[in-house]
Amino acid sequence: MTIQKDRVVAIEYELKGSDGQLIDSSEGQALEYIHGNGNLIPGLERQLEGKQEGDSLSCVVAPAEGYGERDDELIFQVGMDNFAEPDKVQVGTQFHAPTEQGLQVVTVTAVEGDTVTVDANHPLAGKDLHFSVTVKSVRDSTDEERAHGHVHGAGHDHDECGEDGCGCFGDCSEEGCGCSGCH
Repeated sequence: MTIQKDRVVAIEYELKGSDGQLIDSSEGQALEYIHGNGNLIPGLERQLEGKQEGDSLSCVVAPAEGYGERDDELIFQVGMDNFAEPDKVQVGTQFHAPTEQGLQVVTVTAVEGDTVTVDANHPLAGKDLHFSVTVKSVRDSTDEERAHGHVHGAGHDHDECGEDGCGCFGDCSEEGCGCSGCH
């Protein structure tokens, strides 16, 4: 079975930067997603299209098909009084901030007195992404998986994520809900 839209795909991967440093990996535990539904960066989905179980590939995904180019307009300053726990704010701190596109991770890049500089660019924005991927399995998705927008593996429990219609991929705010690390 080949990878195409709405099929459930399980991959093992390593992601490295241009310097060869490991950025992320599935660490021997396959990542499952529904193909063609925006659950992976576009460049990697495009590279996987048409592959099948057992195939391996190495590819470089440019910023335009990954996390985008860096945008200096996404770097701004806010007052320390905007933070619930100002004593915990330091360079490197990441937190979720509401935006027009929903919650977005922002990173503190400087703290000067009562002024905090934050960067709302994705940490991998502007970077070439070097992937090594092995396709572990491909199957048809269920009607329920397509309706909810994510894979329902063993142990998926809607009661844990608190939503009957689920939609917990990217929307759930509860730790341990099993929704693929959207916290």
